[in-house]
Parts: sequence; structure tokens; C-alpha cells
Amino acid sequence: MEALLASTLTVAIAEIGDKTQLLALILAARFKNKTAIILGILLATLANHFAAAWVGQWAIGLISPELGQYLVAASFFAIALWVLIPDKVDAEESRFYAMGPLLATFILFFIAEMGDKTQIATVVLSAKYDALAMVVLGTTLGMLIANVPVVIAGHFSAEKLPLQWIHRGCAVLFALLGMATLLL
Repeated sequence: MEALLASTLTVAIAEIGDKTQLLALILAARFKNKTAIILGILLATLANHFAAAWVGQWAIGLISPELGQYLVAASFFAIALWVLIPDKVDAEESRFYAMGPLLATFILFFIAEMGDKTQIATVVLSAKYDALAMVVLGTTLGMLIANVPVVIAGHFSAEKLPLQWIHRGCAVLFALLGMATLLL
């Protein structure tokens, strides 16, 4: 249960102001079918984060538990610093729009998550908790918690949120996870 809660909370907070949340806003403005966009986000996140969690579990199995503990803690500290750097949406990917809202969302979200801080967090969370299903479920819930409201209320803009404070709070959360990994 701890893996599910930690994964949900960290990804939901880390996702606020992230490029995929901004992408959700763009897709919501572009397409009327909000259900297809939400389904695309769900499927892309499940696929991407399952692969990331699997890599985390595979990688942690290759090293000693003590080294793994230090690497996981260092990774949480690195993500804490990384989250302080605001994301921007990459160049408009309009060539995918012709595929419709479901396929366009799936492709764009899957690509946007590659190497993103929430994907890296999924690798680290999976390595820490050794609970692949709970981590994937939690990180997916976190993505949906952060992105579904943006899709539903497409006119709501991320610029209205106190992103600097949200990023700082998220950085503190990742740093606390790093400290807890070292101490527990």
C-alpha cells in the first residue's frame, strides 16, 4: 500500500506544470472528445510506466542491496533538483492530430514521457518498493489526477497555478523520499 500511495502522490505533484500537463491542455483545446484524450493518457501512461517500472526492478536486481539503497536515494535527490526546472511543451506535433484524439494523445503522451522526470521517478520508485503493479498503478493514478482535470476544464491554464511553490514542494517531497530511503 505504501508503494501505491507514494507513487500516486509523488507523480501527481511532480506532474503539475510538467510538459505532459501542458500537452493535455493543448489536446483539450484541439479536440472535443475529452473521453478519448483521457483514455489516450491512461493507455500511454500504463505502457510507458510499466516499461519504466520493469527497468527499475530489473536494474535493482543487478546490484547489492546497500548500493541499490544509495543509488535510489541519490536518484530521489537528483529528481528533487530536476523538478525545480520548469518544463515547456516541445514544438507543436500537429502531424499527429490527423490521427484523431485517442491515437494522437497516446502517441504524444508516450513520447513526451520518455526521459521525463515522472518516468524516471517511476524507475526509482519501482526499484525502491519492489512492487511493480502498485508502482505502475500509483504513477498512472498520479498522472490521471494531475491531467484529467486539465482535460475536462480545457480553458483552465497551468499559468494560474503557483507553479514555483508547487515545484518547490515537489522537490522537498523527493528529497524527503531520498532521506527516508537512506534512513529506513
